[in-house]
Amino acid sequence: MRITEFLFKKHISSFRVILVGFMLVILTGTLLLMTPLASQARVWTSFIDALFTSTSAVCVTGLVVHDTGTYWSMFGQVIILLLIQIGGIGVVTAAVSIALYSGQKIGLMQRSIMQDAISAPQVGGIVRLTGFIIKGTALFEGAGALIMAPTFIHDFGFLKGIWYAIFHSISAFCNAGFDLIGVRHPFSSLTTYVSNPVINITIMALIIIGGIGFLTWEDAMKFGRHFRRYRLQTKIILTSTAVLIIVPTVYFYFGEFTTGTSGTRFLESLFTAVTPRTAGFNTVDLAAMTQAGQFIVILLMLIGGAPGSTAGGMKVTTISTLFLAMRSSMRQKHYPTCYGRRLELEIVRAAATVFFLYLSLFFLGAIVISRLEGLPLLDCLYETASALDTVGLTLGVTTKLHTVSRVILICYMYIGRVGGMTLAFAALKSNHISAKMPAEKIMIG
Repeated sequence: MRITEFLFKKHISSFRVILVGFMLVILTGTLLLMTPLASQARVWTSFIDALFTSTSAVCVTGLVVHDTGTYWSMFGQVIILLLIQIGGIGVVTAAVSIALYSGQKIGLMQRSIMQDAISAPQVGGIVRLTGFIIKGTALFEGAGALIMAPTFIHDFGFLKGIWYAIFHSISAFCNAGFDLIGVRHPFSSLTTYVSNPVINITIMALIIIGGIGFLTWEDAMKFGRHFRRYRLQTKIILTSTAVLIIVPTVYFYFGEFTTGTSGTRFLESLFTAVTPRTAGFNTVDLAAMTQAGQFIVILLMLIGGAPGSTAGGMKVTTISTLFLAMRSSMRQKHYPTCYGRRLELEIVRAAATVFFLYLSLFFLGAIVISRLEGLPLLDCLYETASALDTVGLTLGVTTKLHTVSRVILICYMYIGRVGGMTLAFAALKSNHISAKMPAEKIMIG
């Protein structure tokens, strides 16, 4: 049976295909990571630990219960990297790409599923866009690996340096946050490269490029510097991304990282502003930040990146839409507007739904884990935001959690990657009502 015939069944909705696709890849990765071949000690890994790692990799989160560089063997690290790559571009995109390059025909059903998977505005041109995504991914990841290779070769030797460059380039572009630097100090992430501009700037560039979305790339390639010709979505994504990088960087520079040279402080501040949306690398001790700084990181994690990207979160378009709706309401306008365009109320309702859904899961998970583990609520809020929004940052809580709490985080990582709305659309059947209910006003605020 051809791969497209196996994955795309006509009687299954596109949302369920996405859910099942991610689930199958996670389970396959779990079985492979459980085997003795996957660990350096050549021992069987428990199902829950393998499932947690596989889910974190496929959902490009980066939360781990075992240090990636010291626990997993070369085989295990390769499996994790493949899971990251598949999860980063999307299971459906990966399946369609395999079908394309093996000469299989892509039917209308597959094109429709692909449209939902990458949040494309229309079915037309979806095959061409898929090819563009694959080529762009290879280009950016390859460039990132080439730039970082000299540094890693100098530090770890030629073969290991090449492997480290490839691994971290893919992990950064896919916003995964997995690293291999634990060979120096377990769970240290990129703290030993805090003042290295080559590693810092390259990792940040890959995170941002992967997080702004595939459709944003397309506009940039097609229209270049002609910003006015971009889609409204692209304009909102680029504007919001710039604000969400600049403002936190200024706060972290003056409010958190006040020691060291100005250059190192700037790299620390900029990296800490970029990585929560939603990569999971860190170059500083996150636990040493003030509670105000940690809360700002939580907010950045919740917002996340752009739709149709390698990033998670409730997405910058969601927050921007709600902000525009608030502004229009304060000005007593019927519709929110931006860059000379009107946003339909359906978009506002969808944004409000996503916002409320994520906040509900965020607080509920944190409260449950706090009660189960006896941990401070802020630490648990940090952990649930990191899992739900597929970030991977932690205050050192992950490895201390018991099975039930880990299962909660596994579910959150899965929900965060496939999307809360995708899960809702797949689980709930829409009932169309022809007649309108009577209207009645209520007071707000």
